[in-house]
Amino acid sequence: MIEFFFDCSSPWTYLAFHNIQPLAKEFGEEIIWRPILVGGIFNTINPSVYATRDNPVPAKLAYQKKDMADWARSAGLAIKMRPTVFPVNSVKAMRGCILLGKDMVPFARSVFEIYWGEDQDISQDAVLTDVCKRVGVDPQKFLAGITQQSIKDQLKANTDEVMARGGFGSPTIFIDKTDMYFGNDRLPLAREALARRKEAAA
Repeated sequence: MIEFFFDCSSPWTYLAFHNIQPLAKEFGEEIIWRPILVGGIFNTINPSVYATRDNPVPAKLAYQKKDMADWARSAGLAIKMRPTVFPVNSVKAMRGCILLGKDMVPFARSVFEIYWGEDQDISQDAVLTDVCKRVGVDPQKFLAGITQQSIKDQLKANTDEVMARGGFGSPTIFIDKTDMYFGNDRLPLAREALARRKEAAA
């Protein structure tokens, strides 16, 4: 089993969201999608992210832009390194993922695309309405549904859970509950872990 804790406000998560799906298919593994609010993680246990944003190292920032462009090219994705609204409040989008449950993947993909590819503000109801229309979700039911307390509680519970299990950002990936990998660039290591497990079971 692969668990994928994610927030659509992260470009590296967009890459991992895209790249982990063929990986899981290769090994016949189910992905359990776990929406979180990464801002809640940063506020609680990883505030260094904010300090880095406020005082970036110019050489490192320049390389990050190149690195992102390289990864996006490799994945065949359009990713704008710094959207007009950044950081963005993704809480409504992530509540929406929880609301849609097993049907969240097309919605999440469209949220990633419209924010990172089209530079639209996913905190806005009008943008989320557009996302809903693209994936065949009733916008009115969606906007009403994400206000439910049970949806809010589940998003918080997922966020608290990933922190309790050692996570500190998005994406956080677990194989068989305890084997943790952080970030898109750790997927080759996750693949090796799946391959070792498959070989051991043979």
